[in-house]
Amino acid sequence: MVLSRRLLLAGLPALVTATRARAQTAPSARVRGTVAGRDGDTLTLTTRGGTTVNAVLTPKTLVTLVVPASLDAIAKGSFIGTAAVPGPNGALMALEVHIFPEAQRGAGEGHRPFDLQPESTMTNGTVGDVVVANGRTLTVGYKGGEKTVIVPDGTPIVGFDAGDPGLLVAGAHVIVFGTSNPDGSVAAGRILVGKDGLVPPM
Repeated sequence: MVLSRRLLLAGLPALVTATRARAQTAPSARVRGTVAGRDGDTLTLTTRGGTTVNAVLTPKTLVTLVVPASLDAIAKGSFIGTAAVPGPNGALMALEVHIFPEAQRGAGEGHRPFDLQPESTMTNGTVGDVVVANGRTLTVGYKGGEKTVIVPDGTPIVGFDAGDPGLLVAGAHVIVFGTSNPDGSVAAGRILVGKDGLVPPM
């Protein structure tokens, strides 16, 4: 009994440390919206749902410009991401496709749930076969799997370019990725901003 009590007490510091670490891990956040205003390093965003959220920039915040691209730019070997929903015969129906620059090959590779709309997923991988008919039908391979993705004509297609905080002006459409602060604001780790009024479709 004494030994058990000693073992329990000996393990308490590790348990407390682990509990504190979990408590200090801020939940991730993703906010889609429009810049309503900026005060120094704080952006006021109007979300797509109509609420207001503050996003706080840090020296490490990465700003990326989202630029228009064409369906013809998707070729065998391209590394892409696509938000999609279930389609016919087990395929996915693309809601959008973003083409990564070569330097970002492998970013977020895989297939996972996504929050663009109900039942949506995100698949990042390398394009294999491309069938041209009423848009494109792609095979997208990633470590551990492969998906067939139908990209109808008219699906938003975008690419990425280098950006800077100077692009974060009132009226700009953004997606902010970061962590939630206790006051409800978001510490921005990465921000996608649409070029010339483009709404990032992902």
